[in-house]
Amino acid sequence: MRYPDGGGLTAAGRARRAEVRLQAAQLLGQGTDPVQTAGLLRVSTKSVYAWRRAWRAGGEAALASKGPGGNPRKLDEGQLAQLRAALDAGPAAYGWREDQRWTLARIADLITRLFHVSYTLRGVSYLLHRTGLTPAAASSTAGSSADSSAKPGSPTTTGPDPGPTSS
Repeated sequence: MRYPDGGGLTAAGRARRAEVRLQAAQLLGQGTDPVQTAGLLRVSTKSVYAWRRAWRAGGEAALASKGPGGNPRKLDEGQLAQLRAALDAGPAAYGWREDQRWTLARIADLITRLFHVSYTLRGVSYLLHRTGLTPAAASSTAGSSADSSAKPGSPTTTGPDPGPTSS
């Protein structure tokens, strides 16, 4: 898979790609034609030409992996552990007493309060998915026949609260 949940390649995948680039440099250093090098390594000729330019400009060091792509993560592992603990404490612990559901908006607000970092709702959803905090339907505090497998206070992506029901 090209873009797994964490995004980009794993460290092992980056190492394999770096090895292919170094093999290309060795072949080019032996005088092998770039088109033939591409065929031998089963890569595009465009990649081989780019690697050759980089290799000529900076040697083998220029072909090394530059690490994972993308922006740096906003929360470190310690902060993620702190967020998990805060979510386990439930919404009431942070002032949301009217119902016991974590919504994406509430989690985004909680992250801002705790870490002074802002996330969009989509960013919160990605964060929950990446860290294994899967959204779950919250059970009703009134004891209705809602999903009893979800514990109150667990993160949820249900829609807006429909409000009180008349009985």
